[in-house]
Amino acid sequence: MFAWRESALVRARCAVAVFLGSALLAACQTAPSAPDLDAADTSPPKRLVTQGPARKTVENLYHCPVKVKNHRIAAVGEITATDGTVITVPAATALQKGQGPKSADLYNECTQVLPRNSSEVSTASTPVIEIDPDGEVITGFIVADNYYEMYVNGKLVSVDNTPFTPFNSSIVRFKVKRPYTIAILGVDWEGRLGQGMERMPDTPKGNPWHPGDAGVMMRLSDGTVTDSSWKAQSFYIAPLNSPDEVIEARGNVHDTTKLGRVHPVAKKPACHEKCYAVHYPIPANWMSPRFNDSLWPRAFEYTDTDIGVTNLPAYTRFPELFEGARWIWSINLVFDNVVIARKTVR
Repeated sequence: MFAWRESALVRARCAVAVFLGSALLAACQTAPSAPDLDAADTSPPKRLVTQGPARKTVENLYHCPVKVKNHRIAAVGEITATDGTVITVPAATALQKGQGPKSADLYNECTQVLPRNSSEVSTASTPVIEIDPDGEVITGFIVADNYYEMYVNGKLVSVDNTPFTPFNSSIVRFKVKRPYTIAILGVDWEGRLGQGMERMPDTPKGNPWHPGDAGVMMRLSDGTVTDSSWKAQSFYIAPLNSPDEVIEARGNVHDTTKLGRVHPVAKKPACHEKCYAVHYPIPANWMSPRFNDSLWPRAFEYTDTDIGVTNLPAYTRFPELFEGARWIWSINLVFDNVVIARKTVR
């Protein structure tokens, strides 16, 4: 939050060291400093409102090469807000744009990478994405409900190769110096584009108007884990009986706690195809280490039961690999469908 102050202080100390010929000069020449941050955006958030279903533009971003249970179509659509803005739902992603690198599998039924436990996991063949040539190689494990893309210091290091289901988990490796900034786009994919809903359970007799839930968990070899020390902001909130159900508290909190934050207490709106959604434009430089997230709300931690992953092998087979990490999301696990989480590691 105060990275710009820390950076300015370091520069001032180094300037004194140069003037005095101090031994501190050597440390100043080698110690990395945090980047100066852009000014925080204090303007009121621009609210975009849509109603009803989106027009489907991409039938499916991913085709599972083998037959598996619970394979869902990862379609993409466009919907027009009341002010005429055209919005991609559930989100505009690096996967749809063909950007990479695509994620390396920790566990994935579609690619038949199915280790039985942590002892059968190898990271040796996972490519290392270079951020700093003289940096430290960091290895990590990440699982998302449903899709993630991850940046380090603004560079794309991993794009989830399976955007919806079956649930998969991934290995990430990158080379970087501290301090560095991680930015993750998380997307709760949807079966009903523009409405934040899916069929649940995924059977003909299941509820076809079920608001999904979400979550991201990650642990890195340098000790970095997802927890409430991260920042997390929401950008797509649905399904809503009315846009007024989103309360913009203190300018940067998109509060829907009155709707219930987790299942089973979350209210399931009966508006169905007439439900509303509230969207906020995603900042163009959200992945940059210079982006100022100081006014963003903190991330919220959730349990395995909240996320609904107590029986998913992509996660539960590897407790050692995720030790100490927490599931994180924004203030509402159910109604917030697109969230960006950020942290600067020092």
